[in-house]
Amino acid sequence: MTMSTKVSRAPVDLQDVHRDFEHWRRTRQAGARIPASLWSAAVAVARRYGVSRTARALHLEQRKLKHLANAETSAPRAAAAPAFVELLAPQPATESAECSIEVEGPRGGRLRISLRGMPVPDLVALSRVVWGPEA
Repeated sequence: MTMSTKVSRAPVDLQDVHRDFEHWRRTRQAGARIPASLWSAAVAVARRYGVSRTARALHLEQRKLKHLANAETSAPRAAAAPAFVELLAPQPATESAECSIEVEGPRGGRLRISLRGMPVPDLVALSRVVWGPEA
């Protein structure tokens, strides 16, 4: 059984990725590395049908494909942005005006500030000094 016969019996998405790799191999410049988009497609197919089968069908190094497939599943996810932020309209500051604010930083630190008679722009500037440019 030839390799093209084996690929033609493979699932459609594996055939599509095989076709993409073959097109790239025919049109690439000598010494060019496999593009990240092709590696991503190979990893996606490998997760579905297995690393060994995918590596054989796509003519890839099995160890590298396995490493990439494992690396993408164990990569830490970025911290999610806050789902809700409440903004209150500023009120004129008077000597008796009070403001309390609690802030949680990106690394989990917490800060509670109680202020009297301080305008909102000053509070924003203060939070930037305390928390850095992320605030």
